[in-house]
Amino acid sequence: MKHQEEGSRSIALPLTISIIAISFSAIFVKWSDAPASILSMYRMWFASIIMLPIVWKKRSEFKNIMKKEWFFLFFSGLFLALHFVLWFGSLKLTTVASSTIILALQPIVSLVGGFFLFKERTTLSAMMTMGIAIIGAMMIGWGDFGLSKDAIMGDLLSFFSVIAVVGYLLIGQSVVKKVSHWLYSFCVFFSAAIVLTIYNVSAGVTLTSYPAKEWGIFLLLATVPTVSHVINNWLLNYVNATTISMSILGEPVGATILAVLLLNEHLVPWQIAGGLLVLLGVFFFLSQQQKPIQQTIKKETYN
Repeated sequence: MKHQEEGSRSIALPLTISIIAISFSAIFVKWSDAPASILSMYRMWFASIIMLPIVWKKRSEFKNIMKKEWFFLFFSGLFLALHFVLWFGSLKLTTVASSTIILALQPIVSLVGGFFLFKERTTLSAMMTMGIAIIGAMMIGWGDFGLSKDAIMGDLLSFFSVIAVVGYLLIGQSVVKKVSHWLYSFCVFFSAAIVLTIYNVSAGVTLTSYPAKEWGIFLLLATVPTVSHVINNWLLNYVNATTISMSILGEPVGATILAVLLLNEHLVPWQIAGGLLVLLGVFFFLSQQQKPIQQTIKKETYN
């Protein structure tokens, strides 16, 4: 019983931290005037640099990575780079609520991808709780969906960013079980940084000459929300990509609340009700996933 309680707490706490941390990402992007590709590039470079001390201690593990796994690590980084560029670009064109609400489709895309790639199944009750959360997320952002050309483009970019991040998670689901989650995170971030640098240089985007405020935002993006990605990569040892995607449904709630407080975006009462539905859906879905997670941790504890 003691091991079960410890296992439950060990999963609940990092999930909570992950959701809070990633909710700040949209706020930082909104505060910045730098291009989306520059924000993405420096986020990945700074995150890679910050992780260097830990990776250096684990450098002996690099020899355990096979050629095939290096291939997957690179493409995981490519998908992550695409996700950031597309989503940050979306935030430049529409509101936080509108952009983050599209992320609510991530569990559905992840479930479809998991079915075709890994033959994963899910229960009817799990699908119902996912539906409740997605409906709630739609309630949050519906009032902010604009009909302007920019807003529609922002919504499309956010949707494509969902496809990209699901690709990143599905690749990670198979690779992270073979290498340390620290090495996995570092290799993926480093690969994404290289891809984004090549893109910016090729596109002629200015790499420097940004004011101190922008460099501060680059650093904040590399630390606060990136914590969520490191935590999620670790959690892939215990849960599948669909479960991670479901927990990320908390981001529209957190980001929208922060947008109200820090960006003066406004909500109507039924959007607040939608936020409560999201939280309920996430809670019940993760509760259903909790038993196998606890069993996995319990097994590892005894081993």
